Parts: sequence; structure tokens; C-alpha cells
Amino acid sequence: MTTPTRWRKSSHSGGGEGNDCVEIAELDTRIAIRDSKHPSRTPLSVPAPAFTAFVEALKERRGRPA
Repeated sequence: MTTPTRWRKSSHSGGGEGNDCVEIAELDTRIAIRDSKHPSRTPLSVPAPAFTAFVEALKERRGRPA
């Protein structure tokens, strides 16, 4: 896996220093995901279409009872 150089934090990081969130980085055909509290750990990497489908499913689910 290529090492990402630019990480983005979630817009829902919360208050404070915003360290309680995940970060993502775009690679050629994959999305790398890491815990912002432990940035030196190996990130999870998933195919970009799978990540997009996951995020879209979360958006659709928002507001619905569990």
C-alpha cells in the first residue's frame, strides 16, 4: 500500500482538539482509514467504491430507528 500523505479528519470530530475521530486519505483506487489517536498504527485500506457505498448507507440510515 502506498503511504498516504494527506489525511482528512471527519467533520463530526466533536469538540476539544478533535482527536476522537477517524481520518481518511485517498489513494489511487483505495481509501485508507486510521484512528486519529494512533496515527502511527497501520491504517485500514478498502476499495474506494466499497467505502463510498458504506458512507452512502450510513447517510441513508441517519435518522432511522435502530
